[in-house]
Amino acid sequence: MIPDSIKDRLILWLEEHRSFVVAVFCLPASFLFTVQQWNKLPARDRRLLCTSRPNWLSLSTTFFQKHLHHRVPIPLYDILELNEQAMTVRVEPMCTIGLAFGTGMSTHSHKAGLYHETITSYEVVIADGSLVTATADNEHSDLFKALPWCHGSLGFLVALTLKIVKIKPYIKIKYLPVKGQKNYCDMIREVSGTYEEKPQVFPDYIEGTIYSKDEAVIMTGDYSEYDPNISVNHCSRWYKPWFYKHVETFLNKGETVELIPLRDYLLRHNRAIFWVVEDMLSFGNDTLFRYIFGWLLPPKPAFLKFTTTPGVRAYTFTKQVFQDIVLPIKELEKQIEIASQLFEKFPLLVYPCKIIDHGPSSGQLKRPDAKYLVPGTNYAMYNDLGVYGVPGRVKEKKSYNPVAAMRKMEEFTREVGGYSFLYADIFMTRAEFEEMFDLSLYEVVRNKYKAEGAFPHLYDKVKPEIDVFSIGEENAT
Repeated sequence: MIPDSIKDRLILWLEEHRSFVVAVFCLPASFLFTVQQWNKLPARDRRLLCTSRPNWLSLSTTFFQKHLHHRVPIPLYDILELNEQAMTVRVEPMCTIGLAFGTGMSTHSHKAGLYHETITSYEVVIADGSLVTATADNEHSDLFKALPWCHGSLGFLVALTLKIVKIKPYIKIKYLPVKGQKNYCDMIREVSGTYEEKPQVFPDYIEGTIYSKDEAVIMTGDYSEYDPNISVNHCSRWYKPWFYKHVETFLNKGETVELIPLRDYLLRHNRAIFWVVEDMLSFGNDTLFRYIFGWLLPPKPAFLKFTTTPGVRAYTFTKQVFQDIVLPIKELEKQIEIASQLFEKFPLLVYPCKIIDHGPSSGQLKRPDAKYLVPGTNYAMYNDLGVYGVPGRVKEKKSYNPVAAMRKMEEFTREVGGYSFLYADIFMTRAEFEEMFDLSLYEVVRNKYKAEGAFPHLYDKVKPEIDVFSIGEENAT
């Protein structure tokens, strides 16, 4: 028997910490119960599992057919623990908005790598309803390696632990306008550490905006305290010029340094959704519009998706392109040449990113080719190539087959050992998909943890829900 005094103190603690108890115990326990109840159904009545989060709340541009699946609510939105000694934070999955099981890349990725490189543990509910914690060196290390890029096809994430770093309130940005394709490609490679490992001398943030084959602005940024001698740009305020338009001015102004508050920097592309809003609102960056209506921007992707009809869905890939592709940075000139031929769309976005060679059977990402490795390291420098907006031939009302264009881009990506970000539409067959990604460990893990028959396969989870090939042909005629 528990003494009454201890019982009373326990009850008092539970009452005073009700929110903590609900977040840490009640919600995960309810979730476990749901999956266990699914396991009790007759096999013929079980539909494959997915979360109940509606497509319009997802950051993906695709529309997975959740209505054909058994949908499980996962209302897990909280930060659970901050450990300043270990410099880690433990959070629930909705804090990371899909970056753990999908992937993420930022202008800091030349130092940190892809988002999953910062994760130290995953807490996952697998198909039998049990909760497992996967780390790089425990009995579930195989699951730990296969979870990145799995897009929820191996289990339900309920918490994860991430490495964090200390920051400063500002980013000191240096804008470096560059003429000549070889010159700006060489500069991006140089400042990101493509040729040598000297992390202490490389900037904290690197971004390239390519305005034409011959012109680009390279931005390097470092954490900074306030400096009264440097102008401060609150670039995310509603009346400010769209960030990429602001950056473009330095092609004429020349090299410039600014301080940007950290939050503004992180949200710098939000108002224009990079440069996509210009195709929706050609006058959106006009001074008068910004001052009177700029506070309304951007249109929330959730509402854009919520109002998507079948016709609008077809439009999303027949009349515009929204792709992020991970490619070896040593092939940057080829990337730009092929993208400009296929899409006739500028600006292009470039983020350098470290891709680490974790050895054989280390997950869905294939190992980088030895010729791309940074000398003396186990990683290669790749980059995100971001292509967003309405292709040139569409603007000119010329015949254009977007599926054929994207398939050529995917073919090039496979040839150089790159990867497509799977939040966007893909146009590969299953065989081509398995050529781009290494699914050897993934298939072993699916069988070991009984995901087969419980969760959709990765390819089925990310492939378009409509017949993109026939729609592409119709659009080209």
